[in-house]
Amino acid sequence: MLLHSNIIGEGKPFVILHGFLGMGDNWKTLGRQFSDSGFQVHLVDQRNHGKSFWSPEFNYEVLAEDLKRYCDAHHLQDIILLGHSMGGKTAMLFATRYPQMVSKLLVADISPRFYPVHHDVILEGLSALDFDDLKSRGEAEQVLGGYISDWGIRQFLLKNLYWKDKGRLALRLNLDVLKEEVGEIGEPLPSYASFEGDTLFLRGDRSEYIGVNDQTIIRRHFPKAKIATIANAGHWLHAENPEDFFEAVIGFVG
Repeated sequence: MLLHSNIIGEGKPFVILHGFLGMGDNWKTLGRQFSDSGFQVHLVDQRNHGKSFWSPEFNYEVLAEDLKRYCDAHHLQDIILLGHSMGGKTAMLFATRYPQMVSKLLVADISPRFYPVHHDVILEGLSALDFDDLKSRGEAEQVLGGYISDWGIRQFLLKNLYWKDKGRLALRLNLDVLKEEVGEIGEPLPSYASFEGDTLFLRGDRSEYIGVNDQTIIRRHFPKAKIATIANAGHWLHAENPEDFFEAVIGFVG
């Protein structure tokens, strides 16, 4: 099965991977900007997310292989690869497995190290959505509000809602599998994995995902890595400060 994507523009292939509970469409605005700069942008939905296929198997090994099949099917070589959070972990593993396919690697606000599970409340909120009773997005937001106080995170999650049938909402996420396999999200890059190519790690200045101690482990796996900080941004740095994020990416990829 092949991953779903939205392909924008023409030029050198630029593949973007979203984070946990996201989808390629989260990157549509930036994707258009990158395409206007001369790239063919591939906004990819990873398995169990967006419009891509569902599967009970979910870990970085299969996510990286999904991307390999996608690139092969679309005849993509010498790609620029950008991943955020979970997508960053997928991108890291892919680049270490298939270095000949990646011209430049960009990783947004995630380190190669292990992260403990920290999505419990969000998954509880999504699990509380009763689609037999919910009749509108507003009602869904009210339910999520009982679990998640941050308005921005609620809006991010609500993008996963769609009208499955007339008058009936549903989630594009394979929530059961993602809850079951959530521990896989924090798994580290294998200790032996390395990528010798040009690499840029981007971190939000208000995020704790990449700290001072992460610089050593980043450069152990990615010897050429540069680390840039995006001001006035947390973990969703591309959404919180898209202007500086865009400039940092374009400055790196040329």
